[in-house]
Order: sequence, then C-alpha cells, then structure tokens
Amino acid sequence: MAWRSHLSRNLKELRFLFCQTSPSSAFTREFVQKNYADLKRLNPKLPILIRECSGVEPQLWARYGSLPSYLCLLLLSLFNVFFFLKK
Repeated sequence: MAWRSHLSRNLKELRFLFCQTSPSSAFTREFVQKNYADLKRLNPKLPILIRECSGVEPQLWARYGSLPSYLCLLLLSLFNVFFFLKK
C-alpha cells in the first residue's frame, strides 16, 4: 500500500474520534492500534490525532487545506476506511 506514504502530500490533518469502551467503536480502536505506527512512520509530519470520548460514535476527519471531510465509521469495514484515505 504505497499510497500510505503519500498521505501527507494532500492531507493536512487526520483525526480519529471514538469511545474507549463502546462496541460500536471496537473496529476504530482496532484500526488505530494496527495502523497508527505505520501511518506515522510513513508520514512523520502529518498530524494524526486520536480523540477518545465516552459515548461518541466513531468518526474519521480528514482535512485537505481548509476543507475538512467527515466519515462516520459506524458499521464500516477496513476497506472503506482505506478507500476514504486514498481519495
């Protein structure tokens, strides 16, 4: 997945929001645990923010310049998250 190393070319910020204990946020917690280190290693200057808040639905925010894009991660697969990040 070579595109991972090119995220910082277009992205200005990547922000994950999820609940620490909610079953609906389990996928997002797992995604962050498995992919954060690689994404950060390949894009050291890209701010990747992890926000945990009780009761919040899992979300992914990506900022391109001054325009943020939002993706609700509820009931999405790993493929959907990678597709959102690639575009």
